[in-house]
Amino acid sequence: MIRATFLGTGTSQGVPVIGCECLVCKSPQARDKRLRSSLFVAYDETHLVIDAGPDFRQQMLRAGEQRLDAILLTHEHNDHVAGLDDVRPFNFRQHRDMPILAEPRVLSEITTRFAYAFAEVPYPGAPRFNRIPIALDQPFFVGKQPITPIRVWHGQMPVLGFRLDELTYITDAKSISEEELEKIRGTKVLILNALRQEPHSTHLHLDAAIELAQEVGAEQTYFTHISHSLGTYQCVSEMLPEGCFLAYDGLTIMI
Repeated sequence: MIRATFLGTGTSQGVPVIGCECLVCKSPQARDKRLRSSLFVAYDETHLVIDAGPDFRQQMLRAGEQRLDAILLTHEHNDHVAGLDDVRPFNFRQHRDMPILAEPRVLSEITTRFAYAFAEVPYPGAPRFNRIPIALDQPFFVGKQPITPIRVWHGQMPVLGFRLDELTYITDAKSISEEELEKIRGTKVLILNALRQEPHSTHLHLDAAIELAQEVGAEQTYFTHISHSLGTYQCVSEMLPEGCFLAYDGLTIMI
C-alpha cells in the first residue's frame, strides 16, 4: 500500500500569484490555493518526498510528518529545490545526512547553490546531504521499494518522472518518447502536470495532459503543477473526463 499526499500542486509562482486580481487568485476556496508542486509518499516503513521547493517547510509542517527518509528531485529549477535547506530539522532529529537522489547534473547544481553545506568545515547547523546519483537506465531503491526513473522533456530540458509500483509521478513535462511511455503503461494512478488551458512551450496544457492520460490508460489521473491560468478548481473539475481529477494541496490518495 502506498499513501501519497500532495504537499503542493501549484506552478513556479504558486496560486495566488503576487499582485494578481484574476478570478482564481481572488477565489476564497481552499482548493484554489496552491503551493509549489511536491509529493509526499509513504510505503512500508519508508517516507520520501518528490521535490522540495521554496514552500517545503510550510508543507511539511502542514502535513505533520515526523520522519523523512529521502528526497527525490525531478530537476534543478528553483521551485523544485529551493527548500532543501529546511531538511535541517530532519538531520537533527534523525541524526544522519538526508539522502538526495537526482541525476548527476542536478546534484552538481545543488552542490553549487548550497555550497555552504559542502564546505570542508561546514558551519554548525548547516544542512547535511547525502548526494546519490540516479541513472536513467536502471531502477533504484529507497527502502524496499524499486523506483523506475522516466525521462520526460521540459521543453529542451531533461527532467525525471518516477514510477513507484502502481503510482507514476510526472511534473514539468512537455513531451515523452514512446520508449519512456512504455515505462508508464499499466500504472493505476498517474500524476501529471497540466499547466493551463492554452498550449505552452515547456509544459503540457490541459487538453494535451488529458490526451496523454487516456493514452496511458491509468485508472485514475490527477493533474498537478497548475497555474492560475487553468481556472478554478470547481470549473475545471466539471469539465474533466471520467477517471481524471484536479489535484489540490493536502489531497491524500491510497494506492
